[in-house]
Amino acid sequence: MLGSGVRGQPVQQLARDVLPALDRAGTEVCIEALQEVSGMGRAKAMMLAAAVEFSRRRIRPEGVRIRSARDVPPLLEHLVDRRQEHVVAISLSGAHEVLRTRTVSIGLLASCPIHPREVFVGAIRDAAYSVIIAHNHPSGDPTPSEEDKRVTKQLDEAAKTLGIRLLDHIVFARRGFYSFQEAGLL
Repeated sequence: MLGSGVRGQPVQQLARDVLPALDRAGTEVCIEALQEVSGMGRAKAMMLAAAVEFSRRRIRPEGVRIRSARDVPPLLEHLVDRRQEHVVAISLSGAHEVLRTRTVSIGLLASCPIHPREVFVGAIRDAAYSVIIAHNHPSGDPTPSEEDKRVTKQLDEAAKTLGIRLLDHIVFARRGFYSFQEAGLL
């Protein structure tokens, strides 16, 4: 879709530079934000934004029913090989159907700040019954860290205060996934 790069920047590099902007935007891609990426002109930004909107309407996970933790990693496959941790909040209806999936934070190689405010603001807007939090481990090992466990407790307390159920926290990686709910920690 990007066609070619620009002088001194091959299209592969342009694509790598665009990915973080798309991750931050989620399904709400802003043409002006894409144009901030070096090498992205208005025409390329508009074409990419149109493609994202088309995908959102045709291939979106909204309406997918989550029956178990195994249903979540396929929704997040595009984040498995990222070099930074990405935290995603999945808003669910009372029937456990996906209402919306959002990237709420992008961090570093081995850490990512997660604050209840960023996690639950979208869920409140969505009138979500419950939320699943998920994040990738770039190391390839889905074993949760002590920080992951601490944050999960903090998010669970915030969810209870808001009247939204934290259904699960899933850590996913190339070598599988870890479900806090399946491990009995939620």
